[in-house]
Amino acid sequence: MDIWIYFTLLAALMQAIRTAGQKQLSSHLNAMANTGVRYLYVLPFAWLYLWWILEYRQLDMPTINPNFLKYALIACFAQIIGTVCLVIAFKYRNFSVASSLAKTEAILVAVVGALLFSTSLTYLGWFSVAVGVVGVLLVSKVKFTFDDVFRNPGAGFGLAAGLGLAITTLLIRQSSLALETDLLLSAAVTLVFMITVQSVISFVYVYFQDKNQLGLMVKYWRICLFVGVTSLIGSIGWFTAASFQNAAYVKALGQVEFFITLFITYRIFKEKISLIEFLGMALIITSVVILLLWA
Repeated sequence: MDIWIYFTLLAALMQAIRTAGQKQLSSHLNAMANTGVRYLYVLPFAWLYLWWILEYRQLDMPTINPNFLKYALIACFAQIIGTVCLVIAFKYRNFSVASSLAKTEAILVAVVGALLFSTSLTYLGWFSVAVGVVGVLLVSKVKFTFDDVFRNPGAGFGLAAGLGLAITTLLIRQSSLALETDLLLSAAVTLVFMITVQSVISFVYVYFQDKNQLGLMVKYWRICLFVGVTSLIGSIGWFTAASFQNAAYVKALGQVEFFITLFITYRIFKEKISLIEFLGMALIITSVVILLLWA
């Protein structure tokens, strides 16, 4: 299999585990502090990963150019906004539904990518993405209507999370390609740059919004570290996969994360899985098979 597939599967696994950790952490921290944990707790590990890539690949640091800065800085804010919206959505919906709403990211990556970056898909590629998203919506058991979004804040925040994370993924790819160097290295540089900037933004915002949250981030350091480390490993997977392959295909395959999410929903949060959810899972499997074999 191509390298991007391995990194995507790694990312999907880690993201599902990290999201479960963030749901538990949301009972202790507010949305922004919960989001900041993803960056502040792993900053030194991210720099260590970049150093390892430089040594392993025997390469020099690439030159940071204006295009990279433009794409990466916008991606920083888009990811923070998307993550905050996802954390807030947990307060309105159960774990699987909040995650599934954010999973509209897969189709949004394809649509926004086609509109803004001319990243076209094959017909089977579009079909694969659409089938996968339908599967996710079936699993979520949510009616996505105009009225539903505005009457139910959880639905709106879930959809906003999907859009924010979709824009992030597209800009990560653009940032990485802008460095015009080895893709493993460019993905690592993009990752470290974004985590560094996001760490500063998160710390400053939390400090001025509610200093007590910083103390709570220290008090619950074990779960914070768990969320941070799983987030870092997942980000390494997403950043690297998106550097090697069209972001829409990466996110389409990444929908396998929902199987892990459902398992967590059932085993940890004791939420029931219905027959319609299993039908949605079958559609997700179909989507992945089409993507890998024919798209």
